[in-house]
Amino acid sequence: MKTDGCEARILTSTESLAEAERPVSMFKEKTRMYKLFQAHPWHGVSPGDKAPAAVNAYIEIVPTDAVKYELDKASGHLRVDRPQRFSSMCPSLYGFIPQTYCGDQVAQLCAERTGLTDIKGDGDPMDICVLTEKTFAHGSFFLLAKPIGGLRMIDGQQADDKIIAVLDADLAYGHIEDISDCPKALIDRLNHYFLSYKQLPGDAPRRVEIAAVYDRMEAFDVIKRSFRDYVEQFGE
Repeated sequence: MKTDGCEARILTSTESLAEAERPVSMFKEKTRMYKLFQAHPWHGVSPGDKAPAAVNAYIEIVPTDAVKYELDKASGHLRVDRPQRFSSMCPSLYGFIPQTYCGDQVAQLCAERTGLTDIKGDGDPMDICVLTEKTFAHGSFFLLAKPIGGLRMIDGQQADDKIIAVLDADLAYGHIEDISDCPKALIDRLNHYFLSYKQLPGDAPRRVEIAAVYDRMEAFDVIKRSFRDYVEQFGE
């Protein structure tokens, strides 16, 4: 049966006549569009209904990665940033919180806490390290994380905070509520990684420091500021 040159659908007992007369080609086009669509990990996914107490986190790197991956901001896909040149690998899952931005408000808090001037945000989404007992083969996935604190990292003149969190319901780390309850050796490893992973032998020392390790409530403040910075930068 043909209708205006298009294939007509067979009417079932649950369909209206108007629905049945809609061309098959229209349904196929809608399906094709849905298959082509993927939400952008930074802009197209909510940080979570319970944020900042629990946040969605997009994971770029897992501890076994010998390559450093970063989100390609234009496409929303992971791209190779660089091979890890040395044995130092991130001791936790590492990624970012969607719809966050390290801008003026995050930088202002860093300046207030450290007494430094001319601090700017690094212009990236808020980084997050997620502790878990589980092993993951590769990045490019979302999980629900519970922030417990953070590292106030300054790279050059830029605020580059790292939120520390635990995987929600994780058997080994899920009970931790504050970074003070986290094994000190693990925080020391994270400190060492972020202070050294960009430094190459023979290069002049990079001006990178971790000015403080802060608690859960401070982490909440940093995350909230990154939400406001995101709205300021990209709109609602």
